[in-house]
Amino acid sequence: MPSSSDHPWIYDVFINFRGKDTRNDFVSHLNAALQNRGIKTFLDDEKLGKGEKLGPQLEKAIEGSLISIVVLSPDYAESSWCLNELVHILKCQKTYGQVVMPVFYHVDPSVVRKQTGDFGKALELTATKKEDKLLSNWKTALKQVATIAGWDCYNIRNKGELAKQIVEAILKILDISLLSITKYPIGLESRVQKITKFIDNQSNKVCMIGIWGMGGSGKTTTAKAIYNKIHRRFEGRTSFFESIREVCDNNSRGVIHLQQQLLLDLLQIKQEIHSIALGMTKIEKRLRGQKAFIVLDDVTTPEQLKALCADPKLFGSGSVLIITTRDARLLNSLSDDHIFTMTEMDKYQSLELFCWHAFQQPNPREGFCELTKKVVAYCGGLPLALEVLGSYLSMRKKLEWKSALSKLEKIPNNQVQQKLRISYDGLEDYTEKDIFLDICCFFIGKNRADVTEILNGCGLHADIGIVVLIERSLIKVDKNNKLQMHDLLRDMGRAIVGEISVKEPAKHSRLWFHDDVLDVLSKKTGTDTIEGMILKCQRTGRIIFGTNSFQEMQKLRLLKLDGVHLMGDYGLISKQLRWVDWQRSTFKFIPNDFDLENLVVFELKHGNVRQVWQETKLLDKLKILNLSHSKYLKSTPDFAKLPNLEKLIMKDCQSLSEVHTSIGDLKNLLLINFKDCTSLGNLPKEVYKVRSVKSLILSGCSMIDKLEEDILQMESLTTLIAANTGIKQVPYSIARSKSIAYISLCGYEGLSCDVFPSLIWSWMSPTINSLSLIHPFAGNSLSLVSLDVESNNMDYQSPMLTVLSKLRCVWVQCHSENQLTQELRRFIDDLYDVNFTELETTSYGHQITNISLKSIGIGMGSSQIVLDTLDKSLAQVSSKLIYEDFDGAVSTTKFDKFLFFSNLILVVTVCYYYLR
Repeated sequence: MPSSSDHPWIYDVFINFRGKDTRNDFVSHLNAALQNRGIKTFLDDEKLGKGEKLGPQLEKAIEGSLISIVVLSPDYAESSWCLNELVHILKCQKTYGQVVMPVFYHVDPSVVRKQTGDFGKALELTATKKEDKLLSNWKTALKQVATIAGWDCYNIRNKGELAKQIVEAILKILDISLLSITKYPIGLESRVQKITKFIDNQSNKVCMIGIWGMGGSGKTTTAKAIYNKIHRRFEGRTSFFESIREVCDNNSRGVIHLQQQLLLDLLQIKQEIHSIALGMTKIEKRLRGQKAFIVLDDVTTPEQLKALCADPKLFGSGSVLIITTRDARLLNSLSDDHIFTMTEMDKYQSLELFCWHAFQQPNPREGFCELTKKVVAYCGGLPLALEVLGSYLSMRKKLEWKSALSKLEKIPNNQVQQKLRISYDGLEDYTEKDIFLDICCFFIGKNRADVTEILNGCGLHADIGIVVLIERSLIKVDKNNKLQMHDLLRDMGRAIVGEISVKEPAKHSRLWFHDDVLDVLSKKTGTDTIEGMILKCQRTGRIIFGTNSFQEMQKLRLLKLDGVHLMGDYGLISKQLRWVDWQRSTFKFIPNDFDLENLVVFELKHGNVRQVWQETKLLDKLKILNLSHSKYLKSTPDFAKLPNLEKLIMKDCQSLSEVHTSIGDLKNLLLINFKDCTSLGNLPKEVYKVRSVKSLILSGCSMIDKLEEDILQMESLTTLIAANTGIKQVPYSIARSKSIAYISLCGYEGLSCDVFPSLIWSWMSPTINSLSLIHPFAGNSLSLVSLDVESNNMDYQSPMLTVLSKLRCVWVQCHSENQLTQELRRFIDDLYDVNFTELETTSYGHQITNISLKSIGIGMGSSQIVLDTLDKSLAQVSSKLIYEDFDGAVSTTKFDKFLFFSNLILVVTVCYYYLR
């Protein structure tokens, strides 16, 4: 938490306001928004605002708050109490470095500053019979606070938006990493307070809590809100594992991944873990006795708890462990008072939550009161049902509401899945329904962009379809752009798929249940109704089937296999495949008779493939090729027949040593990922010809020791990640890139605007010698001579020649063109005429060796003009900028010896950063 001193902060925010104006309006809304994001506020009670002087309680609250929000309203000046608080707040700003943030709520900042109009009159009346010194202090404080940048409500649409902006600004100051929770937290605070109060009472021991309830009852939301409220007590030793069941179901190494993340979150230690048992040992050894806060969300098995060491004996006093689950048996080790059961919302909370989603307000719209009551009663207090149905009915007409209710009445109240089906039935056409069902069965946790490509390849118009599903609250997209769905909605979708007959899985359109898939393949009962299939075997086992098991499934478009070996004629498999995700394949190359002409995404991971194709066929629809963890693969495929490839992912291909030169012909390639390809040497120059690439990832490629200057040709490159490689020098040309936004290279990491200045200094100053001859550069380690020419008579020899042996670059600031005298031009020519291979002696007797002048820049005009120009234009430095604002003067006969233009940009940039 930022502070200018070691002053102890008790609160995050103190709110100073005129109660009559704003207590029950804006301030109440703002305070709730702050608390909802885990920000600790002090809001003084009306009873405290009595008397003439601030009491010790208020003074302590003000002094102990990192931030003070001053809400200046029209009647603010009527309150001596508010004014005295303001004086004390500004005193704390000066003494403790407190941050002051004014909000001009229906009052103009200039009125506050000048104390004019009704505001000024009110101040004079308040000051009646008060000491002149007190009035002077108030006026000074008002003038001072009015000059601080804040928020003017006249410039913002509504108080909700105003509160949101203030909250986001405070979060940036506090540097808090909070979890995102529900948009409308109705009834949440009371549940959170109950649990946090219990935690506070257990502060002298390890507190282990279970949150139990049915899906959709708000377990995860409650856990997130608790985390937001108390996580800062643990000084960074916190970890929140969301949707453990999903992680374990979708990843064969899911538990191991969680173990690694636990050590990283709590101890900032990256550990390679090869087995669950080894992970448990490392966690027990590293975390024993540590005070920590861990949330395990959606736990489904005792093994998951054991693997993540949810054992109160392991952690130190004051630790908190929270487990959310739908299975009460997992909480048997806890006493009853440690288990919190999620109950249904009461009718008032249900009504408010539904109305926010349906009408964007806390009450029903006129004419919808009775209809709203019926829908809310039907939802039975289940938050998810209220959210989904509220969103579904939003903006609809009465007739549509009545139609929806008539459907709802036919569904039993205890069948929650069927309650949610109304949202599915309301989808406009089969494409949206197919997208929803595909996501339910195959794509939860998958990247949204990748899924969109696959479903577009199926003709489902997924760009708009996914947006519709998000709007209807049927799916969500997390911060990593992964598709997510609540369990109840997922189960509802899968139930829809299986409605034909539980006993006839071969008639289902999508197969994901392990036993059903085995039954269909072993009995060869597949039909042309099957469009998608997943078969995942145990990690240590394999299953063998003949390709004739797929012969009748000619509409199969989605196929995911793990540990499955197919024998026979691959020509029998559907030619309609759009997505193939095949892990642990056994073949050494993709069979020639495997028809993949319609494939959009091909994922072939953890396999034995040594060569991708023996005979590359034209795959003009292929957008994504993922060959990660192919440990025997030595070379990339020939890309000549993959003209529309957009993503090439080959992570951890340990034997990969060759990138086919045809990669340079790809016009649509966006991503190249060679992370941890430890045998891969320097990239062929053809790679740098791919102008469309946005992300280039080479981290862990220890054999790569050079990036070419040609990287500038990758004009779309926004992300370059090449940490832990053999690269020792960042290409000079990279500083001229107009597109790159994030870089991780040679120990430099971050946004380019933050990294490039350090890079430039490193290029200009590879030694640690400080040779600055001008005050602004004093103390900086760079081999740089900077001269400010004040007259036409410049004696350059004395200062320059004494340091010429170490000279790296020269920056000369001239104030007029006349100052470019013949002598100065001769000086430049002399520098560029130095024989770098021979020793020379000046008239002063100094021996000159190792001359390595890199560049010279000459700035025209006053220094302030130069810097003002740079301030406006530095973000897009170009040759036009350089030659318009800086007249470069250099011996044209020596121009070809130096990269004058690029180095001039570097010099100018560095001067800007250090002279501003």
